[in-house]
Amino acid sequence: MTLLTLFFSGFTSATLLPGSSEALFLYMLSEQTYNTSLLILFAGIGNSLGGMTNWLLGLLIRKGVYKKKQKTQESKSYNKAEKLLQNYGAPVLFFSFLPIIGDPLCVVSGFVKISWLKALVFISAGKFFRYFMLTYIVF
Repeated sequence: MTLLTLFFSGFTSATLLPGSSEALFLYMLSEQTYNTSLLILFAGIGNSLGGMTNWLLGLLIRKGVYKKKQKTQESKSYNKAEKLLQNYGAPVLFFSFLPIIGDPLCVVSGFVKISWLKALVFISAGKFFRYFMLTYIVF
């Protein structure tokens, strides 16, 4: 496995595409082929960019460039994400690493026009936090 593979796994895992970067990250960590910091860096950057892709998707939905399916709009996780962002603002994006609600948080943040810089900071903090915690909990 290469660092680029880990980057793309992190990216796709953070988008609406299926993926599990955690499994690949832990496997590569256990192989001890790469420095732990490099693994965290590549996985974190890929995952953060995937989250920002979801943010962009939300912004495009708001502008009407991409038509969102009604079923997705009415989902529980979408509605929960929207309420969280309305109540607490950009810092909620730290929790974008969480399963189920993380992707909708990123999409909704673009939709409600959270600034790209605030989104990037909080999404990245959460995504990197995930890989730090995986490293120190498992090893």
